[in-house]
Amino acid sequence: MMKLMLVVSSIALLLALASARPQNDVEVLEYESENTGLGGYKFSYKLSDGTSRTEEGVVNNAGTDNESISIRGSVTWVAPDGQTYTINFVADENGFQPEGAHLPK
Repeated sequence: MMKLMLVVSSIALLLALASARPQNDVEVLEYESENTGLGGYKFSYKLSDGTSRTEEGVVNNAGTDNESISIRGSVTWVAPDGQTYTINFVADENGFQPEGAHLPK
């Protein structure tokens, strides 16, 4: 359920970012992905518009009633005013925990 919420949140964030700036051609400069479907996963990408994203998920307590996934990652983008923003985040049994210089503490 948490993974679904993160995916939906990520898509919503990307859609909001995409609609907020002029639509120029953006190229994928780097892309890596490891996901065998067994246990954790990780991926990262960098785009020509300054956007980048990394994420890694680790399965905790695999095969038990307390099995869960912990996710760490970051997303960086350039706002229409030229300011670069970065959010580092953890999502685990304590919920979604974002950190960024522009976020209230």
